[in-house]
Amino acid sequence: MAKKGFKVTLKRGLIGTTRDQRDAVRCLGLRRINDSKVIADNPANRGQIYKVQHLLNVQVEK
Repeated sequence: MAKKGFKVTLKRGLIGTTRDQRDAVRCLGLRRINDSKVIADNPANRGQIYKVQHLLNVQVEK
């Protein structure tokens, strides 16, 4: 069975981050601390997660 995606949760605030990091968090659909979304597993989303991995909690959805 293929992976369906990732469950990402914003664990840290965006104050002090760069504009690119804030844009990546918004593109993942996260708006506030402890906000969670399930996103598809594709190269574009993986790149955005990698850019802000220090702000997120990531779990693999099966």
